[in-house]
Amino acid sequence: MYLEIKNMKKSYGENGSYTQVLKGISTGVERGQMCVIQGASGSGKSTFLNCIGGLDNMDSGSVKVDGMEIADLKPDALSDYRRDNLGFVFQFYNLIPNLTVKENIQVCEYLSSQPLNMEELLEILGLTDHQDKFPSQLSGGQQQRCAIARALIKNPKLLLCDEPTGALDSKTSKDILVLLEEINQKYGMTMLIVTHNNSIKDMVHKVIRIKDGQISREYENESRIPASELEEL
Repeated sequence: MYLEIKNMKKSYGENGSYTQVLKGISTGVERGQMCVIQGASGSGKSTFLNCIGGLDNMDSGSVKVDGMEIADLKPDALSDYRRDNLGFVFQFYNLIPNLTVKENIQVCEYLSSQPLNMEELLEILGLTDHQDKFPSQLSGGQQQRCAIARALIKNPKLLLCDEPTGALDSKTSKDILVLLEEINQKYGMTMLIVTHNNSIKDMVHKVIRIKDGQISREYENESRIPASELEEL
């Protein structure tokens, strides 16, 4: 099992403002799988992703990525873990406005000792003709493609996506999902995708549903639908 999570618990606040967000989650994802994490707003799915990514500290529990326990890592070691293993894609792009597309990607390229080929990545993501543009000159879909390229250039083993199509229209959402599928197939990259979109579950290997801080259901997809054939995005 590439990603192993055991009894993950996370809370915020104290006394009257104390809220337990994750109430003991245990699950796992195989290497190279695409996995969707579903749940209503406030169910804990983004917190779950952030704990795996080392952006939030768990109260208790275990997270192993490729056999490495991250729960007790010191800040420097946690920073190394994120640099060497993870790529992050967020709903709101977080591009640097005064850098071009290529320069935004290079910010993360420099962090890796084995980055992907820049020209190949720009071609795959349809950004070759836009590489010298600034974020303000791009459509929402192009900005998200740039954000994905920035995450991928590091050649991460694990890609964490928090609502990657949440700010996009239906057609652009499908284009982004087709790209993620192609990247998964080409590079064998393990992907966790937090989403409200119910259709995305049909294209992935595994689905995890979280309700009130606990897993309400999880299952493997026996018959997947290609991203290009998804409906009602």
